[in-house]
Amino acid sequence: MTDYTALSARIDALVEGIDDEIARMATVVCELHHSDARFHWTGFYRVTAPDLLTIGPYQGTHGCLVIPFARGVCGVAARTGQTQVVDDVEDFPGHIACSSSTKSEIVVPVFGMDGAVMAVLDIDSDDPAAFDTADARALEAICARVFGRTI
Repeated sequence: MTDYTALSARIDALVEGIDDEIARMATVVCELHHSDARFHWTGFYRVTAPDLLTIGPYQGTHGCLVIPFARGVCGVAARTGQTQVVDDVEDFPGHIACSSSTKSEIVVPVFGMDGAVMAVLDIDSDDPAAFDTADARALEAICARVFGRTI
């Protein structure tokens, strides 16, 4: 299990004074990905056009390059602005299988200063039911602090 208190402090220290969103995303992804054995693919999908997500900084195998808001777990999180915790991706209608090994997923919407969804944080696991509410709340708090909107 991730020690989110220590992880949050480390991320805060690393991104302090860094204004570039891509640099902050890359740092968050690196720290998250290496913090927990459950995290097999960790990355951001950025809103690059109306109703379209494009892959951003990530760690793991190749991800999907673009995801419309109308498809997949990432699309639902972007469209609704609500974190999605999926215990079994096979049971999620419209799941996009970027990797056949993925069993569970958590996707956290990232809000910009204007309150609009600017990206989603996507973490996939090869383990079933790898994520829970505690993960959701901790990841939401990290994204809110790093990208400027408090919860």
